[in-house]
Amino acid sequence: MPDRPMPPRSGAARALLSTTAMAMALVLAACSSAPKDDPNSQASLEKLYAEAKDDLSSGSYDRAIKTLERIEGRAAGTVLAQQATLDLAWAQFKSGERAQAVTTLDRFIKLNPSSPALDYAIYMKGVVNFNDDLGLFGRITRQDINERDQQASRDALQAFRQLVEQFPQSKYAEDARVRIDYITNSLAAYEVHVARYYYNRGAYLAAANRAQQAINEFQRAPIAEDALNIMINSYDKLGLPELRDDARRVLKASFPNSEFLADGALRKAKKPWWQVW
Repeated sequence: MPDRPMPPRSGAARALLSTTAMAMALVLAACSSAPKDDPNSQASLEKLYAEAKDDLSSGSYDRAIKTLERIEGRAAGTVLAQQATLDLAWAQFKSGERAQAVTTLDRFIKLNPSSPALDYAIYMKGVVNFNDDLGLFGRITRQDINERDQQASRDALQAFRQLVEQFPQSKYAEDARVRIDYITNSLAAYEVHVARYYYNRGAYLAAANRAQQAINEFQRAPIAEDALNIMINSYDKLGLPELRDDARRVLKASFPNSEFLADGALRKAKKPWWQVW
């Protein structure tokens, strides 16, 4: 059967069809370009992330921080958002915004308890506080001190211990163990340094109490020998022979070859207090 001929079109009909065709063409063009212009599209987010990585590599941390914050907001709930958060913490840390870096890492840990990168986030939190503490120790060595806030180093210690306990097989665990030893020895050495500070200024009760605190909290630290020696001499100055003799017995039992057992004299450290290896 032959095709049925199309009816003739009027000028108005032809104009309508032409207009409709143009409209459809515009819609199709808009649809095809939408993914490229959508700031939340995967392509746009990946482009932003590539820019942020370039800024991180070149040391442009402030610019990277702004870009990563945008990615966090636009890609919320995705793996890319998690990676952006970790990179954001790193950028904040490198730019000196360590308090913000810790806050960012705490947020990641709270919101992503099952993330494969959780061990890294905990490790990174320790590193941020650990480095802040190293700078603090560096400043301490150039001045006399009475008291100093050791919260940063204690927070670092807590993070590294959490990593080792929660993820003992993590690739960051071994480094965390080394840092745990270092921080433990550093904190103990700090306490003994303060105890010696009190002793040298005649505050013998404060010296004995601070040395006792170091022993109670850091029993296995090498500096415990010095702490016991300070206790012996402080109690002697205070006229408390029973406590002095008790401290001496502990020193003898814990460090039978201690040079302090010879005469009990309080001696200066053989090396700077912060060198604890």
